[in-house]
Amino acid sequence: MLHHVSGDILLSDSDAIAHGVAPDDHFENGLAFALRERWPAMYKDFRHYCHTRHPKPGGLWTWGGPEGVRVVNLLTQEPPSGHHHTGHPGPAKVKHVNHALKALAKLIKKEGWKSVALPRIATGVGHLDWDDVHPLIESHLGSLDADIYVYEVFHAGEQADESAAES
Repeated sequence: MLHHVSGDILLSDSDAIAHGVAPDDHFENGLAFALRERWPAMYKDFRHYCHTRHPKPGGLWTWGGPEGVRVVNLLTQEPPSGHHHTGHPGPAKVKHVNHALKALAKLIKKEGWKSVALPRIATGVGHLDWDDVHPLIESHLGSLDADIYVYEVFHAGEQADESAAES
């Protein structure tokens, strides 16, 4: 079931936090930057994964950290351009978001997660319109036997009341 909340996603009590990035992303903006700052090992592991596996947009990569934290990196954007992918990530594409959310739904079922938090993926740095992304979230995640907390408004340091979230 989808729940729309406001607050700081980094304070979520969910089983996992999902967010959108590009293959070979440098995690320099938005939530990706905050995750890099909080868990530098995740960023280092992601970069290693990208250099060894060369993932394509539309997939995902999951990281497990200290105290059971799980971060799902949804590959919603085109990879950075330039020599050795040194440029800024390209824009997100609806087809990549669609494939990544489908993969996320499978992962939620496989892992038996009861809750996942995600922002308005691909609408910030990815430049997509929320009206194009939200129906995909509803389609792939809305009927799962898990609480999906969509953080629509960011409030730094403010924990959302996920237990009282509205659908």
